[in-house]
Formats: sequence, structure tokens, C-alpha cells
Amino acid sequence: MASNPCHQVLPPFEEMVDLAQKDPEAFAQFKRDMCEEMIQSASNKMQQRLWAQQSHIDLVVSKCKNPDHTNVTLMRELSEQMAKFKGALDGEVEKQGQAEIIPFHQTGNLH
Repeated sequence: MASNPCHQVLPPFEEMVDLAQKDPEAFAQFKRDMCEEMIQSASNKMQQRLWAQQSHIDLVVSKCKNPDHTNVTLMRELSEQMAKFKGALDGEVEKQGQAEIIPFHQTGNLH
């Protein structure tokens, strides 16, 4: 259940293009604000996952050279996620390997 239902309305496309061209920092802040509002509207349980996903998206986008590169890269990311989702629905979930646990051994006096 959402903590605060979100009913975002975007400005007309032309206004967003104009803002992005004339004031890229304001446009970036607008995008951050919209994302934050949407994530805050999700259930508390989902917010952590959504923030992690947004952080991943921001990292991926930061490595892109231009808007076309960003679109292609994000489409590739989305396609990979959809393939994983389809696999999970089809019962083809990859089993996670267990990590080897290495105990810490005290080698000397810490005091």
C-alpha cells in the first residue's frame, strides 16, 4: 500500500525541452524532485529498493555521453531487467551461490 498516492502531472513536452536547453541544472533538479516524489509515494517496504534502483540508473546515466547514448543504454538496462523478470515468471531463476565465510582470527593484542 502506498504511503501517499502520487498523481504527478508533467508539464508539456516543449516546456521540459526548453527548460533542459536553457537551464540544465533546473531540469536536473526537476527530474530529481519528480523521482523523489514518486519514490516517497511507494510503500515503505518498496522505497529502499526504489532508491537503490534510482541510484543505479543515476550511475548508468552519468557514464553516458549524450541523450541518444542515454536512451540506448537505459533501453538495454530495461531489456535486461525484463528478461530477468520473464525468467523468474517462467521459473528460470538463477540460484545465488553461497558466499564462503572466512572467520577473523585475532593475531595480536589489540590493547
